Amino acid sequence: MSTRRVAVVKLASCDGCQLTLLDCEDELLGIAGAVDIVHFLEAGGPVLAGPYDLAIVEGSITTAHDAARIRELREQSTVLVSIGACATAGGVQALRNTADVSEFTSVVYASPEYITTLATSTPVSSHVQVDVELHGCPVDKGQLLHVVSSYLLGRPPRLDSSPVCVECKRRGTTCVLVAHGTPCLGPATHGGCGALCPSFDRGCFGCFGPADTVNAGALVARLRRTASAADVTRLFHTFTTEAPGFRGVVAEETPEPEDVEATS
Repeated sequence: MSTRRVAVVKLASCDGCQLTLLDCEDELLGIAGAVDIVHFLEAGGPVLAGPYDLAIVEGSITTAHDAARIRELREQSTVLVSIGACATAGGVQALRNTADVSEFTSVVYASPEYITTLATSTPVSSHVQVDVELHGCPVDKGQLLHVVSSYLLGRPPRLDSSPVCVECKRRGTTCVLVAHGTPCLGPATHGGCGALCPSFDRGCFGCFGPADTVNAGALVARLRRTASAADVTRLFHTFTTEAPGFRGVVAEETPEPEDVEATS
C-alpha cells in the first residue's frame, strides 16, 4: 500500500486539537509507515504543497485569508476532516457574531486600523464540503485515531451519536442535574468525551456541540428550575455558540407574581 499524503492545518484556534494528535505518540508509530505527513507546522518538519490524500483542519474562519485558504485546501484534498469546536461550530471566538467587532478591536489594539478580520467566526462547513466532523474542545483522542485509521483502511468511520447522558449511564455516573440541580447540557450535547465533567460532579458545558436531535426548549425549561435565565442563556453560548442546535437559544425571564393586597 502506498503512503498517504497527510496535511494538518491550523486556522483560528488554540492548537489544543493538534496537541491531542501529537499526544497519540505510541499509536502514531503504528501507522508511521502508511502516512507521509507533508504539512504540520505544530510538529515541525517540511511544509509541502498539495495535493493531499487526507487534510485535518483545526480552527474557524475569522479572516478573508483563511476563507481563501480553506477553499484552496478543499480543492487539493481527497478527504477533509474538521476537528474541534472551532472548526465544527465557530468556537469561543464565535461570540463575536452577535457583537460589534470594530468595538472590540478599538478596545484591544492600540492601532485597530491595522487589523483585518471578518465580523463573524464560522465553522469550516460554512465554506466548503467537509467529509467528517469531529467535535470537542479538544477532540477525543480515541475518536481522532479511529477516524484516521478508518481512512487508512478504506472504510467510513463509525462515530457514536449518543448524547452525554447516555455516556453518564454507561459509566454509572449520578445525574448532576436531577440529583443536585446543577445546570448541565448533557441531554442536548453530542457524546464523545466519556461524560468527563459529570464524572467530577460538574455540569456538561456542551463543548462537543449539540446532539443530532436537540429539544433545546425542553432543556431550557428544566434548567430554569434551578438557574437564572441569564445563566441558562450563557450556558448555551460558550464553546459551540454558532452550532445550529445551540445558536440563538435564549431563556426567558420568569415574571414575578403580582402582589395581591389582602382585602378585609
